[in-house]
Amino acid sequence: MPTTATLGVFIVAALALLVVPGPSVLYLVTQSIAAGRRGGMAAMFGVQTAGAVHVLFAAVGLSAIIASSATAFAILKYAGAAYLIWMGARRLLSGESIGHVAAGADSTTSQRRLFRQGFIVNLLNPKSAIFFVAVLPQFVDRTRGAPWVQVLILGAIFLTIAVISDGAWVLCAGWVSARLRSRRAQRIESTLSGAVLIALGLVAATQRRT
Repeated sequence: MPTTATLGVFIVAALALLVVPGPSVLYLVTQSIAAGRRGGMAAMFGVQTAGAVHVLFAAVGLSAIIASSATAFAILKYAGAAYLIWMGARRLLSGESIGHVAAGADSTTSQRRLFRQGFIVNLLNPKSAIFFVAVLPQFVDRTRGAPWVQVLILGAIFLTIAVISDGAWVLCAGWVSARLRSRRAQRIESTLSGAVLIALGLVAATQRRT
């Protein structure tokens, strides 16, 4: 178990990293504006569930393989980029937001789809794997117990903070979504969100190992 001082420094570092919006936040804001607060929360929990998988991978050493293998990194990178671009293109071609399309459908089914999409997007993000394998071990003290247990503890703390931080962004974006009632506003939202998803896919495709 890490010391109290180590945990304090780690929490401060996690807050510093999470307070600055990145591609993950932009993705969640886009989904929340399109599908509302419930849809955004579903996508957010999907993202963080994949984050938990990455923490588990870091604990057992699989993330280190991704970090050291150019082939594994490239496979995840291009698969994730293609998935984002596909979602963006579908949003542009449909011309309607998720929230509008799902208005007459089963909301539970829609939320499950958004959860699944968020999970896949983050699971296929090699930067997430590299982040956890690069950052978490810096706070591990081998004299304080099994390193893999400490990695799991630190990962759980980071994900808890991430849920709170990302959840705040989702709630704010959901507030905006609730005010996009007109057909014209929904068409504009659909175009912008589709373009953002495609842009995120293109950025993901240009990621490099560090």
